[in-house]
Amino acid sequence: MLRRFALALCLIAAPLAAQTSDPAAAPAPVAAAPAAPPAPPAHVYKTVKVALETSLGKILVAVEVERAPITAANFLRYVDEKRYDGTSFYRADPVQKDFGLIQGGTRNDPKRTLKPIPHEPTTKTGLSNTDGALSIARNAPGTATSDFFIIVGDMSGLDAKPGAPGDNLGFAAFGHVLEGMDVVHKILLSPTDPNAGEGVMKGQMLKPKITILKAYRVNG
Repeated sequence: MLRRFALALCLIAAPLAAQTSDPAAAPAPVAAAPAAPPAPPAHVYKTVKVALETSLGKILVAVEVERAPITAANFLRYVDEKRYDGTSFYRADPVQKDFGLIQGGTRNDPKRTLKPIPHEPTTKTGLSNTDGALSIARNAPGTATSDFFIIVGDMSGLDAKPGAPGDNLGFAAFGHVLEGMDVVHKILLSPTDPNAGEGVMKGQMLKPKITILKAYRVNG
């Protein structure tokens, strides 16, 4: 009788022993690595769209009102006051295929031209005179008024170069072409007068000029 009772106790104790076996014998679960935080959205600089309707077609540009506020505000004043309407692209400098610039504006017309503005070098704005860039024409720094040029190809050599000898402040880029680079190329390859112009611009005056019919802001 006692032997049967002891045997029953052993049979009951066996599964209990199995359930209370050392948990360290089982592999520990691997913790999942924490998810990386999402990258912050890239800053989008504020621009204003302007259409330049020319006798060869329309050019749509984005004006960098946040990065180049002085030069951009000056250009937009000419646009808003209709000072570019009826002016022209008067210069084309096709240095080589798909490389050069076209220039337009009031050409110092006293009835259209406003006072000069301070110079905004590319080292300050972070912009560059690359393909499709819109940049302000000048003589000495601080003499820019209305005239601007559009670049074809990489002309970043026109950017400011601190430490370089002489006038190293470059030309102030203040926008870029969104649509109409085909029109820019047409103007670049338009006929010029080999005898017109002075100094480095001799032979670069368009004949006939390409009329800027009107310039205006584009919403959206």
